Order: sequence, then structure tokens, then C-alpha cells
Amino acid sequence: MALDIFRMVAGLIILIVAADRLVISAVRIARILNISVVIIGAVIVGFGTSVPEFVVSGLAAGSGNLDLAMSNIVASNTSNITLILGVAALIATVPTTRRMMRREGLVMLAAMTVLAVVLADGLVSRWEGIMLSVGMVLTILALVRWAREEPEGEAVEDVEEFETPAGRLWIEVIYGLLALVATVIAGQQLLLGVENLGRELGFSVLVMGLITGVGTSLPELSAAVAGARRKHTDLVVGNVLGSNIFNSLGVAGFAALIGPGSVGEVTGLLLVLMLVAALLAGVFAYTRQVITRTEGFVLIVVFSLYLAASI
Repeated sequence: MALDIFRMVAGLIILIVAADRLVISAVRIARILNISVVIIGAVIVGFGTSVPEFVVSGLAAGSGNLDLAMSNIVASNTSNITLILGVAALIATVPTTRRMMRREGLVMLAAMTVLAVVLADGLVSRWEGIMLSVGMVLTILALVRWAREEPEGEAVEDVEEFETPAGRLWIEVIYGLLALVATVIAGQQLLLGVENLGRELGFSVLVMGLITGVGTSLPELSAAVAGARRKHTDLVVGNVLGSNIFNSLGVAGFAALIGPGSVGEVTGLLLVLMLVAALLAGVFAYTRQVITRTEGFVLIVVFSLYLAASI
């Protein structure tokens, strides 16, 4: 058991660090190759927030455990909306805009609704995986188009960690490949630890999915807490929206393509709680264009209900 706990903790830490380094290398490579900042901001960085979920869910589906893969996605989505936004709002009010909620907010809600419908009958086919993947491609095109309309989209150029001297392309490619290998190995160890520990302690698939789902959301949580403490909460909502869109369409579609099958363990109650959380957070964000501390507390309560339903 001690070895499995070590695998789980070490795998999660390495997965988070390696996934973060993979995104940095991807952005640096894109900038060296003079790829549009719009593409970097809307696609590469957006995709990067879901790298841990991609790895964990893909590996789980590939090993014939689609239940765990989808449980991880649903738990991650719900954690992003409730735990991350809730904790950030408790530290400092989280601002948003009606324009963002009318566009990315509605896209996220639509993506999560489609995911819930796909999972509701307890079976996910490869055709449904194709449908979700096509939806991800169309969404990326929309995100890129909207990003071109935003003048603040150039802000990614000012992020210090993305800066890199000219002529370092091959070094960033090596770093990126090493980070990719590390994410896969770490994801395997995380899954192995969670599955072995789950069998020893009698955990259900939902509990194991909750552990991996909350765990893979830790990068967003740490970023949200850091931003809230420094009063830089303007990107918190955008990060959550982007992560959930990629999770619901890209990650779920990828998992279904790799290993279609039964997802009967993902109950309708959990799917309802996920959508209720999305609607509640959307109403909070849209009405006064800010999520207050009281509303953050409400979101934490919803997360507690999800925990209870999973256990």
C-alpha cells in the first residue's frame, strides 16, 4: 500500500510539473517558428490546461477502464467550476465579462451538456468519440476567431516564462519531448497507484475518478489561488472555461476513440450536479460580472455535495 501511495503522489507531482513544462516548450517553439500569438493563446495554452486529463483519461481508456477515464473528466470539470472558482472567490472576488459568458461560457455549457448526454445511457461508442472530437475542432476554430477580435490576446507575449532566446528551437524540442515522455510515465504511475490502492481499500470507480479528477485540477487551483492572492483574478474564469471545454470535447473524445465501452459507474446524479454547478457559476458570473465571496462559498458547498455523491 505504501508503494501505491508513493506512486500516486509522485506520479501526480511529476505529471503536473511535466505538463506545465510541456506547455512552456510548446509556446516557445510556436514563438520561435513565428506562429500567431492568437493560436498560442487560444489553442496551445488552452490545450495545455487539460494535458493531465488527456494523459490520465487516455491511459485509463486504453487499458479498458473507460469508466475511470470519464469519471476523471466529470470530476475534473466539476472541481474546476466549484472548488477552483469557489476558493479563488473566497480569497478575492473574481471578475468576468458578459461577453465572455455569452461566448466561451455558453460553449462550455454546451460542451458539458453534450458530454452528459453521451454518458447518460451508460455506453460510449467510437462514433460518439468522433462526434466529440469534431466538436473540439469546430470549437478551436471558434476560439481562434474570437481571440483575433481581442486586443488583449497579445498579452501572452509578455509572460516571462514563455520568453526564449533565438536559436533555441532544438533545445525546446528536446525539453518538450522529455516533458511529454515524463507526463505519460507519470500518468501511468498515478493510475497504477490509484487503481491498486482502490482495489486494496475497496474504492469505487467514482472515488478513484474523484482522486484523479481533483488531482489533475491542482494546476488550475494553484494558479487560481496565486492569482487571487495577488489580485490578478481576471484570467481565473477564462482558464476554467477553457479547461472544461477541452475536457468535455477533446479529452472525452480522445478517450472514447481509444477505448469505447461502458460507463455505467458514472451516475446520472453526478452528471446533473456537474451541469447544475456550471449553470450556477454561469449565473453568478453573468449577473454582476463578478463572483463574490458568498457565491464562492455556495460553489464550495456544491463541490461538497459532489464529494458526497461520489463516495
